[in-house]
Amino acid sequence: MFTGIVEELGVVNSLTRGNEAIKLVIAASKVAGDMKLGDSIAVNGVCLTVASFTPGEFIADVMPETLRKTNLSRLKVGDKVNLERALALGGRIGGHLVSGHVDGVGSITGKRREGNAWVYRFSTSPEVMRYIIPKGSVAVDGISLTVALAASDNFSVSVIPHTTAVTTLGARAVGDEVNLENDMIGKYVERLLQFSGGETRSGISLESLKDSGFIP
Repeated sequence: MFTGIVEELGVVNSLTRGNEAIKLVIAASKVAGDMKLGDSIAVNGVCLTVASFTPGEFIADVMPETLRKTNLSRLKVGDKVNLERALALGGRIGGHLVSGHVDGVGSITGKRREGNAWVYRFSTSPEVMRYIIPKGSVAVDGISLTVALAASDNFSVSVIPHTTAVTTLGARAVGDEVNLENDMIGKYVERLLQFSGGETRSGISLESLKDSGFIP
């Protein structure tokens, strides 16, 4: 489990492709400080397992399913990546609960300045958009962000200077692809309603959630 608060920018030192999978060697300093074999590290929002490590870098295997569902297949040597260690129990959750299991890939369709912020617009699939709501949370390449506006096939976020300075988002341009993970609460609520015939014993239904603004 992660929080979507990026701890540092790592660099892809090496990338080996083979048998529909890749092996990543990523340079890191902060997240490598207390690293152990088998640790979970979010790389651009994708939960990867530390297969081995040396001082200053770690190695992770990326399986075919992950390559199909994320933008890690497009990484090149020298690319920067967002890194976050797994949440420690008892720590502060500065963003929101992020599992590192990407729901889909989106593309940047707009980027503009607004005062001291950058406003990004992303387009993505209906499967991802169904859980996107204004003022809700979304993880973009592992970065916890708040949705400003949501339409049928796109959404926008407003990003402060600190976030663009310490994550990969600042270097992203229109046309770039990003990993997207929806807030897990909406997905769990929907699943529970499916098993309860659309209405819970407490009287909560899809219609009541829509009326209250919890889902679009």
